[in-house]
Amino acid sequence: MLILLIVIIFLCIVFDFINGFHDAANSIATIVSTKVLTPFQAVLWAAFFNFVAFFIAKYVIGEFGIANTVSKSVIAEFITLPIILAGICSAICWNLLTWWFGIPSSSSHTLIGGFAGAAIAAAGFGAIKLDVIVKIASFIILAPLIGMVISLIITTLILNIFKKAKPNKAEKWFKKLQLVSSALFSIGHGLNDSQKVMGIIAAALFAYYKIDPTSALGLHDIGDIKNVTWVPVVCFTAIALGTMFGGWRIVRTMGTKITKVTPLEGVAAETAGAITLYITEWLKIPVSTTHTITGAIIGSGAIKRLSAVRWGITINLMWAWILTIPVSGLLAALFYYIIRLFM
Repeated sequence: MLILLIVIIFLCIVFDFINGFHDAANSIATIVSTKVLTPFQAVLWAAFFNFVAFFIAKYVIGEFGIANTVSKSVIAEFITLPIILAGICSAICWNLLTWWFGIPSSSSHTLIGGFAGAAIAAAGFGAIKLDVIVKIASFIILAPLIGMVISLIITTLILNIFKKAKPNKAEKWFKKLQLVSSALFSIGHGLNDSQKVMGIIAAALFAYYKIDPTSALGLHDIGDIKNVTWVPVVCFTAIALGTMFGGWRIVRTMGTKITKVTPLEGVAAETAGAITLYITEWLKIPVSTTHTITGAIIGSGAIKRLSAVRWGITINLMWAWILTIPVSGLLAALFYYIIRLFM
């Protein structure tokens, strides 16, 4: 079982890397599309602040609340290594598939869907904490909605405050401000997404403890992951490295296909997205940075006119978001049945 634990931890790190790769567009799409930074400069910028988030979580916030929420989405007595393996395999497959088609889907929800789906396949619906799953799933709608509303407010305020400013001068200022707003959003991205994988590793260490209570690798209390220093360090590092290799396919969707983004709108969208992520960090709810920034971009674009948003593309994205949890769950169930054949 030690080998299985090592395989799971390795796959979790791979998923975290893919998460950064997949979600790099969230942090850099607007600064790339507005030509504030080149794609290479942008991913380095975002990756740096992804890792800065570790120090904020560790020494400022003092806990990893989202990791605890994720790890406790399945009832402790039902958590096993095969369930976790099936869940992480499902999440990796869905993330790679959506990256290939350029769909900015949620790494958060595919991870939750995979973990829950494998648990249901193993022990039925009684194995999951339905209230936790429902709360997380509700933010498929709430996160983009909150991001959109905050973005509408920020964009309106900016337009009114700077209505007498010279356009060229204002644009130069907003391009500089985009560096700040992008950094804020990258910190939120690191805070939110790194902890999801931490939660799965915590569940794996807890499952291993039940098998071998004498092992130094085991975790007797699933909520004690913050005291296992190597886990957050590895998770935050992996997502930062993944961001450095970010996927350009999704950058195009986020930065140009939803609506044409100006530096002003970029500042508003990224700031709104960052605020939303900080709120959900405080609430200890894992949300999709993808959903959040998409809603914020829609909000800033809709201020000009509703027709500025390409609603056909937006509706297609929403369908992908809604399908993520059930599809990931079904895929994880399939993986679980295959794994059980060999174990």
